[in-house]
Amino acid sequence: MEISAQQVKELRERSGAGMMECKKALTQNNGDIDVAIEWLRKQGLAKADKKASRIAAEGRVVLGHDGGKAVLVEINSETDFVAKDENFLKFANEVAKTALASEAGDVEALKSAKTSYGPSVEEARQWLVAKVGENVQVRRMVRVDSANNVGAYVHGGRIGVLVEVKGGSADLARNIAMHVAAMNPRYISAVNVPADFVAKEKEVAMAQVSEKDKSKPAEILEKIVSGKVNKAIAEITLTGQPYVLDTNVNVEQALKKEGAQVLAMHRVAVGEGIEKKEEDFAAEVMKQAGLA
Repeated sequence: MEISAQQVKELRERSGAGMMECKKALTQNNGDIDVAIEWLRKQGLAKADKKASRIAAEGRVVLGHDGGKAVLVEINSETDFVAKDENFLKFANEVAKTALASEAGDVEALKSAKTSYGPSVEEARQWLVAKVGENVQVRRMVRVDSANNVGAYVHGGRIGVLVEVKGGSADLARNIAMHVAAMNPRYISAVNVPADFVAKEKEVAMAQVSEKDKSKPAEILEKIVSGKVNKAIAEITLTGQPYVLDTNVNVEQALKKEGAQVLAMHRVAVGEGIEKKEEDFAAEVMKQAGLA
């Protein structure tokens, strides 16, 4: 089958493998990108699936935080220009305050909540759309309400994190939130990792074992494979990752030092999971000029 340049591009971004290897992987796997990634990994040509959540929309993540209560709200705009507009920023900050004060449990409830200056969040949003001339959406929110330490951190208005930490201190909770923002762990600990992920990593690890190692006793071979699987699990779990504030220890060790445990973590990145329409401006100009 014919493999498109776009397919090769996506596979390269997700796998980190070279162009020719990606084309070969797609050709041998009928253009299925997910299967091609596994094929590349088994050949030792891809370190991991580097696929990130597709970020397409612009906007901001805003925070409301008061002790054990905290809320993150993602508000999207069409362009980064509007996301930096004074009117947009004022609206976003007001929404965060309203979300915290209203104790709304989801976006729909938040939309009907009254802002401090009168109109509901939805009414204020409609006003903002008319003002800036772009579509603006209050897309999602995350709330934590706990008697435990709640760490909150927003990086550059684009990534927001909330973590609930039992034990430790408020400073530790915030530091863990900073770590989550930077390292983007998918799960809190190994016990949270799905069994199908572990099974797939074991399959990949077995495929990567050299012929020399395959001839070793079964218990030795099992240790080799387990080591590879455990390393893969550590890379995607909060407790297994090297602690960004002290890379001599992992997060689990840093938590144990203060007698703390992470009960929940939430990470919100602007535009996560939204497909962005790719514009070909040259083609558009030619089309409008009747040249294409």
